[in-house]
Amino acid sequence: MTVEKNHIVSVHYTLNAIEENGQQTFIEKTEADLPFTFLYGVGMMLPKFEKELEGMIAGDKKSFTIKPEEGYGIRNEEAKTQLPIAMFEQSGLPPIGAILPLQDPEGNQINAMVMEVTAETVNVDLNHPMAGQTLNFDIELDFTRPATEEELSTAPIGNSSQQQ
Repeated sequence: MTVEKNHIVSVHYTLNAIEENGQQTFIEKTEADLPFTFLYGVGMMLPKFEKELEGMIAGDKKSFTIKPEEGYGIRNEEAKTQLPIAMFEQSGLPPIGAILPLQDPEGNQINAMVMEVTAETVNVDLNHPMAGQTLNFDIELDFTRPATEEELSTAPIGNSSQQQ
């Protein structure tokens, strides 16, 4: 069975970032007994990632690269903000490097990385953590099958710019 829209797809992958000098830096990989499984074709994943899986069958292996503009975008050095320290009175101050779930004025979920904590503010970077990175995936398709009606009805419609 080939990967098609509204299929449950399960893959094993290794993800590396490709540096400007061509060297690869390891980011993450799936565990042998825990493949990454998702609903294909509904916007949960990056469009380029899904395009690369199109037509694959169980057991197929593939390597592909996703450029920043096809993935999480180019880093915007101005996409930073200061959050008032009062926001953290109940939860406590986050450590540097922590990812904070925020919401923009339109209701979109944004993950912000803590860059600095001062006496008055928590300074955060609003870029996606993988923004500006060229990503290399080595994948193996574990299985694909049509999604059940229940899976289709409960699946979130993804925003591919916010998810992997």
